[in-house]
Amino acid sequence: MTKFDHDIIVPNSNSDLNKKQQVAEMFNNISTQYDFFNRFLSAGIDVSWRKKAINQLKKNNPKIILDVATGTADVALMTHKMLHPNKIIGIDISKGMLDLAQKKIDQANLNNIIELQLGDSEKILFNNNTFDAITVAFGVRNFENLEQGLKEMHRVLKPGGKVVILEFSKPKGIFKLFYNLYMKFIAPTIRQLFSKNKKAYQYLNNSVQAFPERETFLNVMHEAGFTQTYLKTLSLGICTIYCGSK
Repeated sequence: MTKFDHDIIVPNSNSDLNKKQQVAEMFNNISTQYDFFNRFLSAGIDVSWRKKAINQLKKNNPKIILDVATGTADVALMTHKMLHPNKIIGIDISKGMLDLAQKKIDQANLNNIIELQLGDSEKILFNNNTFDAITVAFGVRNFENLEQGLKEMHRVLKPGGKVVILEFSKPKGIFKLFYNLYMKFIAPTIRQLFSKNKKAYQYLNNSVQAFPERETFLNVMHEAGFTQTYLKTLSLGICTIYCGSK
């Protein structure tokens, strides 16, 4: 199975834990700050990114949806509001993130619609052809084995189903210079003011830099079995939506 550069980038190179274990531990440690940093560092634009990603499923009208790397359930909650499916299953390897997600779901009184499970995206514990659609927001670059994770999503997706992946990417052209300056110097400085976990946020930047983005990632999706793949760039290329069907 193909290994990609981002597969071997870990939060702590001195740790004996594998990437999956380190990522789970990292998100457990930053879970209480995660939503705040998403809103603050993106000036709230990340909310519109998620909406645009979910909009890719409107024509499909999916009734049973899997949200991989659900985190604090932002996408799951927004998907319910926008698409009104019968069921959304959210899986994540971080118990800390899921605990916060559960509080949001309790407050929204959506326990009968949104179900959370501690789960590994590379060993999804559902039968073949279970879901009408699958969403992933800012999660695939944290996979320990990208190709395996995509193949698992393809396996549990129903024929005719659609996957929508939202992920950070690197802008092109002159804006790339400003983006790199922000990511290397400004964002880490802001994070240090609020966070004691400097390595975690450095890892998030490193994983973005190494991720096989745009057409390269569409090729990876194709190799995993997806067809009718396409992408949409957002905010001058800072973020990209990737879609594929089964």
